[in-house]
Amino acid sequence: MSTQDDDYQGVLWPVLFGILLLVIGLVLGIAIFRTGKPAAAPLAPASAAASGVVSGGMVLGTAATAIPDGASVRVEEGVVKFYFASGSAELATGAKEALADVVMGVAAGRKAVISGYHDTTGDPARNEELAKQRAIAVRDTLAALGIGEDKLELKKPEVTTATGSNAEARRVEVRLE
Repeated sequence: MSTQDDDYQGVLWPVLFGILLLVIGLVLGIAIFRTGKPAAAPLAPASAAASGVVSGGMVLGTAATAIPDGASVRVEEGVVKFYFASGSAELATGAKEALADVVMGVAAGRKAVISGYHDTTGDPARNEELAKQRAIAVRDTLAALGIGEDKLELKKPEVTTATGSNAEARRVEVRLE
């Protein structure tokens, strides 16, 4: 009977050791994979608009990076895009700086058109109301920068649920017309 126990122990220890090595390898592999990803670009000042540099909550230029989940601002091909945290209508830092070109365009006789979008999670009616509140927050910021109500238009898009990730979908766009 003791030789049978010795046989089981002779098989058991290598199997346990192999499983332990697999678990350690898996944990190390995941850790290396996660730390090996490039870090998000730092955010840069609005004065760097021409260079497409990223700044304090604001990305300027045509960035193809993922949208972080939370409040941020991007200026892409002349369109100012405000991204919002889930359930929030709070504008990101750098909102006023991102709207500088819009203010100049309106001063030159153009109109600012503001459209709000939302993601597809949660209650659709609540999401539409939140998209509207976000658009109003952007409109109020433009009004605070001296743009008259007659030069601002809130325009509900035909399709308010945007494509892409939820972080990309929770946005307000400002265009000059």
